[in-house]
Amino acid sequence: MGHKAIEITDANFDQIINSDKPVLVDFWAEWCGPCRMVGPVVEELAGEYEGKAVIGKVDVDANPQTSAKFGIRSIPTLLVFKNGQIVDKQVGAVPKHVLAQKLDAQVTV
Repeated sequence: MGHKAIEITDANFDQIINSDKPVLVDFWAEWCGPCRMVGPVVEELAGEYEGKAVIGKVDVDANPQTSAKFGIRSIPTLLVFKNGQIVDKQVGAVPKHVLAQKLDAQVTV
């Protein structure tokens, strides 16, 4: 399968989003039904965008600081960062191509 989504925590969050590549962050939790639909999609994107983008997941229960910092109220919420700044946002489960388009818009060829 290759590349997997990175587990992002309160401790390593800033370091990861300050990448020179776009970063997709999936805010999720074990108990969230729609998150279970998005999870496999995020893992697939991690494989497909290897070397082009950074794909990671934040467990909101385990990392309350990061979730609070970005005002995450409903999950799944997916944020796209470029140079440490939020450039796109998706709340709720969506098909893979929607997330892929958001990433494509940020990937510099």
